[in-house]
Amino acid sequence: MKILLTGAKGQLGSECKEVMKSDYEVIDTDLEEFDITSWDNVILTISQLSPDIILNCAAFTNVDECETKRRESERINVEGPRNLAQGAARYEKVIVHISSDFVFNGRKRLPQPYFEDDPMSPLSFYGVTKMESETAVKQNALNYILIRTGWLYGIRGDNFIKRILALALQKDQESLRVVNDQFGSPTWSYRLAQQIKVLIDKGKEGVYHATSEGYCSRYEWVQYILERMDIKIPVFPCTSDEYPTPAKRPANSILENRQLKTEGLNIMPSWQKDLDTFLDTYGETLVKDAEGYPA
Repeated sequence: MKILLTGAKGQLGSECKEVMKSDYEVIDTDLEEFDITSWDNVILTISQLSPDIILNCAAFTNVDECETKRRESERINVEGPRNLAQGAARYEKVIVHISSDFVFNGRKRLPQPYFEDDPMSPLSFYGVTKMESETAVKQNALNYILIRTGWLYGIRGDNFIKRILALALQKDQESLRVVNDQFGSPTWSYRLAQQIKVLIDKGKEGVYHATSEGYCSRYEWVQYILERMDIKIPVFPCTSDEYPTPAKRPANSILENRQLKTEGLNIMPSWQKDLDTFLDTYGETLVKDAEGYPA
């Protein structure tokens, strides 16, 4: 079987390429080679390559920039998935699309998680584009797998862990302040790629949540990382109001992998277990890279 992978240079896309290539022929593309915002380009590419599955990992993921670069984020996050879904339907292909915890408003009382059938009500423009991307896929594709995830980290691309280490390792940095009123499940992009492969292997359809098991606050996440890496810097909790950002974040981003568990397909371990493995594997690289990383 053949997979057309978009966003192959990104954090999740690069992991999907590595995980999928053992059992599938993976045609990896990024926006430079395959402009998913162009309908004509999408139709021509699907027609010529004739993939069995379209795996869409392409996205505008800078949540704060989405607030100001609305047209660009809308093109990539909504129009692109719509084109892919329509192209998949025209040629009777399966589309796998990645969505986000940001489609929810985060107002559920902790520690209640969000389920696949909970109503969407995003707080940010990024969340709006991801909600609209889901609608576009559902309304246009004949066969789809839609996967919501959140708090992703990995060795490639930009993510929270890399930014925190860049700050913590600055020579003049005396302490860190991290919000303690946002909760979610840190999820390794490599493990998510493996979970996506399970769904593809089984020929599944529908909406799934896929994050690591358990949850923590961002403050607790940072404490865990720094203690695990033996980085000595004081970390102080603060509220989201004390650390304002252009885009509003959900307070509760906990997703329950209910559908995966119902179907006996959940392979996601605890967030601590995967984070331990990730830091053991890439800790030295992360520290070295943090010196030149923008904090």
